[in-house]
Amino acid sequence: MTRLHKNQHPRRWVPGNHFELLENGEEFFPRVFEAIAQARREVMLETFILFEDKIGQALHAALLGAAQRGVQVHVLVDGFGSPDLSDRYVGSLTEAGVRFRIFDPGRSFMGQRLNVLRRMHRKIVVVDGQLGFIGGINYSADHVADFGPEAKQDYSVQVRGPIVAQMHHFTREAVLDDAGRKHQPSASITGRPHAGTARAMFVTRDNHHHTNDIEHHYRVALRTARHRVVIANAYFFPGYRFIREMRRAARRGVDVRLILQGQPDMPIVKAAASLLYDHLLRAGVRIYEYCDRPLHGKVALVDDEWATVGSSNLDPLSLSLNLEANVIIQDNAFNARLHRRLSHLMDNSCKQVEATAPSRWDGLRLLRSYAVFHLMRWFPTWAGWLPRHQPVIALASPQEVGVPNVPPAQPGAAA
Repeated sequence: MTRLHKNQHPRRWVPGNHFELLENGEEFFPRVFEAIAQARREVMLETFILFEDKIGQALHAALLGAAQRGVQVHVLVDGFGSPDLSDRYVGSLTEAGVRFRIFDPGRSFMGQRLNVLRRMHRKIVVVDGQLGFIGGINYSADHVADFGPEAKQDYSVQVRGPIVAQMHHFTREAVLDDAGRKHQPSASITGRPHAGTARAMFVTRDNHHHTNDIEHHYRVALRTARHRVVIANAYFFPGYRFIREMRRAARRGVDVRLILQGQPDMPIVKAAASLLYDHLLRAGVRIYEYCDRPLHGKVALVDDEWATVGSSNLDPLSLSLNLEANVIIQDNAFNARLHRRLSHLMDNSCKQVEATAPSRWDGLRLLRSYAVFHLMRWFPTWAGWLPRHQPVIALASPQEVGVPNVPPAQPGAAA
């Protein structure tokens, strides 16, 4: 096991990129699996959740095939999000040469996992240092429609261009975590060929040097918004300053729209977000609940150019505790594409939340809103008091998992 080191990278706009929006697993998984199948030198993959279902088996086959033809394959999964991978699954990969790592593999106590705080929540893939994927989609069957009513609505992007160099350098530092090793300086982005016209910024959140970068860029965008804001986020309970910028934008005439879960995967998600409804609606924010199935997306757009896609929710875990990664995009074409998809969601699959009619309970609602508002105001400070252990990354080996010479799993096999 080796201890994590700090990850640092520049925070500046990088021109010359191309982004393609990928909606749900039906668009995302084929692109990723094909990219891995075409890899010639290296695959770097980070994910919060990897399940041993049909999607996990398809990923297994793609990674195994790449490793068997000599590609360097590195995988990092979170120990809390991916706790049940079998020795057979991991062992057949490591036997083929895949470097399989687990972020903070905590032990359970009486059947309960205790490593719940400060998770590695990122979802990034970089292939040959040239093609990247980033978003909110995990490797599990509940991201495709045939899973049923609990299938998730989610988004990712495929990325080409100079910004991939930053993603590549970051993932190498995060995944290739050799103790005491001096990492090379970040790869030059000036020599990378341009792939499009989008300016982009790769932004991460950690518990050391970049504790609020993602939230900061959201708040700057809200502060400078002129005519529209659309935020679609699965787990919404942000901090005081974030809510304040949303309210201020709405009050100065910006059309601020918020898409949240109407059919949540966890009931507490809707209950928590609904505590903020009165506070936002009274300022003019329009709130829509997506009711077709659970919403898992983490996307937003502002005006006609700014957009973001990534792993970060707008809740205390993502904004104050977890390790996250988003890409911020300045591009009219991408912004318009995302706006069309979110507008389709609002028009066809959402219920707009109406302001509560005046009643004798207004005083109680006002008191509740006041309490919640100030709870959020102080949460970032309180989060700093929570356990801040130094997580470790465990490298799995065939000897450790105890399954030498296991035949590869077949794509589509049941978990």
